[in-house]
Amino acid sequence: MSETLVDVRNLKQYFPVKTGFMKTIPLKAVDDISFTIGKGETLGLVGESGCGKTTAGRSILRLYKPTGGEVYFNGELITDKNITHMRKKMQMVFQDPYSSLDPRMTVEDIIGEPLDVHKLCANRKERRERILELMDIVGLNAEHATRYAHEFSGGQRQRIGIARALAVKPDFIVCDEPVSALDVSIQAQVINMFEELQEKLGVAYLFIAHDLLVVHHISKRIAVMYLGKIVEIADADELNDHPIHPYTESLLSAVPIPDPDVTRARHRIILEGDVPSPLKRPSGCPFRTRCRYATEQCAEECPPLTDRGGDHLVACWVK
Repeated sequence: MSETLVDVRNLKQYFPVKTGFMKTIPLKAVDDISFTIGKGETLGLVGESGCGKTTAGRSILRLYKPTGGEVYFNGELITDKNITHMRKKMQMVFQDPYSSLDPRMTVEDIIGEPLDVHKLCANRKERRERILELMDIVGLNAEHATRYAHEFSGGQRQRIGIARALAVKPDFIVCDEPVSALDVSIQAQVINMFEELQEKLGVAYLFIAHDLLVVHHISKRIAVMYLGKIVEIADADELNDHPIHPYTESLLSAVPIPDPDVTRARHRIILEGDVPSPLKRPSGCPFRTRCRYATEQCAEECPPLTDRGGDHLVACWVK
């Protein structure tokens, strides 16, 4: 295991939701999750829409102030007081390349903004050279510098966002579904670029996505999230070959395989019912209302993550 870079401990993110006059109840978007990410490592975070993946990534970077829990970066606790200087070491690539870039700014100004905020360049010449270097790293031409975001395709816009994140030479980047809004052919280019950047710069990623094939390709380890809770964490190959949690089994059974013989022989696990509202979560295990193995114990208490051998952590009473 590589040296730990990011250590998330019991992270909670609750949002107050009004239910009537002077009444609020907490929406538990992220509820007591813990994991670590090593230096230069990629941890994939997967789960269906609304499970809290994006909220977890934003809470780690304190774009949302966490309700509870602690996040350590390089052994230092992240607080409101030190987050400003830590921003240089932690960045984010947002999901939507169309809304995350300012339409009134040129590409040069978008990429150069972090350099200006953190005062990383001594003069305009040095700033210009750094911006052109970043554009070259992500595969953009120098003549693109004076253009605006609306003049680019989705893949090119995402490259601009990645260049902006790399401007401050971060050690850790939260990638919030960075390829979900792109065509499949462009997805492959962007994912390959992420891998090349990791080899070249040694940057660590929290790669948030709902496409298990993409996550398995890029990640060293994978964490599976359901209704604000992490239900399974394991090595990417181990999770893909030997899933234990019933929810992980159902996710993997839905992954398309380009072989008709294998597809016909597979058993598709179809979950019954809908995802419960995070405002009215079931007691005990959050997955029990859709689980074919659920018992009385599942309704009474929430299972903790336990090691089933080889750092394969699972939160399940039955399996």
